[in-house]
Amino acid sequence: MTDQSKHPPIRRVVTGHDTNNVAKVLTDAPATNSKSPGSGLVSTLIWSTDGSPAKVPIGENIEDMGARILGSAPPPHGSRFAVIDFPPGVSSDIHRTETVDYVIVIEGEIEMDMDDSTVKLKQGDLLVQRGTNHAWVNRSDRRARVAFVLIDAEPLGIGHPITGSANAR
Repeated sequence: MTDQSKHPPIRRVVTGHDTNNVAKVLTDAPATNSKSPGSGLVSTLIWSTDGSPAKVPIGENIEDMGARILGSAPPPHGSRFAVIDFPPGVSSDIHRTETVDYVIVIEGEIEMDMDDSTVKLKQGDLLVQRGTNHAWVNRSDRRARVAFVLIDAEPLGIGHPITGSANAR
């Protein structure tokens, strides 16, 4: 875990069912499973799954799938949902995972550099990233907060994807 004093907390609400099958909120608190993979980035894991279809057991004493320690990629056949805060002037290393990533810019703006092109995303923009080489770069003068949902995908058979490293997603 890391100090998030420079970043506003992320409210995490997790729902489920009690033993009588009544739908309810099981958790409503700031997400605390954070790591700082370098350069001031803060990555906060919100939830993960071990497979698809995902298991959603009944009961109030469920495993907190947001408390796990994961690398960049989700578990095999699973998913990983994280929010990353990128300070101004920071970039991730170029990397590639064997995943389909749904990317949502919550605040600020971020650029995704690829092999020979760049796309700039602003607050509210959405991106589907499909196993490409890429790096995330905040070239603005304020923090960018970006949500990432990574879903394990079939290998492309090209390059050298990362599987469980601590690089930023």
